[in-house]
Amino acid sequence: MIEEHGKEIGVRELCEALGESRASFYRSRKPKQSAADRVSHRKLTKFEEERVLETLNSERFRDMAPGKIYATLLDEGIYLCSERSMYRILSRNKQNLQRRQSSPRLYTKPELLATAPNQLWSWDITKLKGPAKWTYFYLYKIIDVYSRFVVGWMVEYRETGALAKEFIDDTCAKQEILPNQLTLHADKGSSMTSRTVGQLLADLGVTKTHSRPHVSNDNPYSESAFKTLKYRPGFPECFGSIEDERAF
Repeated sequence: MIEEHGKEIGVRELCEALGESRASFYRSRKPKQSAADRVSHRKLTKFEEERVLETLNSERFRDMAPGKIYATLLDEGIYLCSERSMYRILSRNKQNLQRRQSSPRLYTKPELLATAPNQLWSWDITKLKGPAKWTYFYLYKIIDVYSRFVVGWMVEYRETGALAKEFIDDTCAKQEILPNQLTLHADKGSSMTSRTVGQLLADLGVTKTHSRPHVSNDNPYSESAFKTLKYRPGFPECFGSIEDERAF
């Protein structure tokens, strides 16, 4: 409040009369900070910057991008500074251009060839619509590439690596798969590449192969089987329950 001739005038009325914003008024009343006061307490000291630069240029990290270095150190419980600060330090020392990301990895097309049953399987997971909008059930399916026979399937409420492990383990047991007999092919979905599934296949002696990244036709057998299923006459638009889907 401001007094004028014994009458108090509010800040809002005063600012409106003068055509100024209240934010500017309040800002003008704050004491000005010196340059030293404006320095963030989080700013790295010269010693800390030297330590960060020494780490970035170490034999272990000198060929790695700051983002990868930052993530690696965090995994080891070490925090030197933010990823952006690493870039700033490298830029100030004219070292940004010296660091190149690793060359793109070249993936070869997987060779899917089977001369007898139970040599090569293809598996995948697809979503099928449930009774309400945005609800789905998940169909897991494995087919034998040689015979196109469905060696295993199941329908569940969700897609997880743990369920995939149980599904593959049961199917291998039913088909009496021996160690070093089978190759199992899949795309690069999260369940397919999960550590849980990878460990199971190693224990069973099953070789695993994966599609190339962003290449949809590297797993054609499962993809075409799902399309045949969904486009056949009489396939429901949606399922009323998981039991209905399993029965179908």
